[in-house]
Amino acid sequence: MNVILEGVTTVLLPGTGSDDDYVYRAFSDALHEVGALLVTPSPQPHRLVDGYREALDDAARSGPIAVGGVSIGAVVATAWALAHPGRAVAVLAALPPWTGSPENAPAALLARQSAQLLRREGLAATVAQMRASSPPWLADELTRSWVGQWPTLPDAMEEAAGHTAPDCADLERLTVPLGVVVATDDPVHPAEVGFEWVSAAPRAALRTVTLEEMGAKTGVVGAACVAALQEA
Repeated sequence: MNVILEGVTTVLLPGTGSDDDYVYRAFSDALHEVGALLVTPSPQPHRLVDGYREALDDAARSGPIAVGGVSIGAVVATAWALAHPGRAVAVLAALPPWTGSPENAPAALLARQSAQLLRREGLAATVAQMRASSPPWLADELTRSWVGQWPTLPDAMEEAAGHTAPDCADLERLTVPLGVVVATDDPVHPAEVGFEWVSAAPRAALRTVTLEEMGAKTGVVGAACVAALQEA
């Protein structure tokens, strides 16, 4: 493994509408196996990105850290690593949602639509619509986390949907290893985005999973991410 994570604080950030409970379960087994000290900050939906940045800054006060996350969490973590050379030792990016502008990205469009529905129809009706169009395991996860982040959940969705990710030129400047995992059957987080990230970053590798596998075993995404990092 290019980066030794034994004893290294590793901060993993949730995706939009998700939470620290899911991220911990998704990554804890794989990271504990390599001796990492996992930190999963709770999202603050009224100040999502700033809250994530503060959590990363706080964790890095005692020394270099590994960073990462799921979806928008991966975006914020990667941007932080680029902005703080020498303070990050590795990046774990699960289901990166877009490269550069979010304008036409499926994940950003869905976040905007969900925010509008939540504001117009309320939590219960929007959750019912989400459950009808999502795999059962994902619907259960999001129902729990959405309820926990209500009523400021729409704020988080809109903020994430307008947040610019590192573009390919930015990723070319990433000096630390990058492990990426994509779900090949996820229309919201196209696998092509993960391939873009890995193609641009100098030291990067990718692993693939499926949504079905993620539902059958929560830790599969974390294991894939760590495996990609081992190859990067």
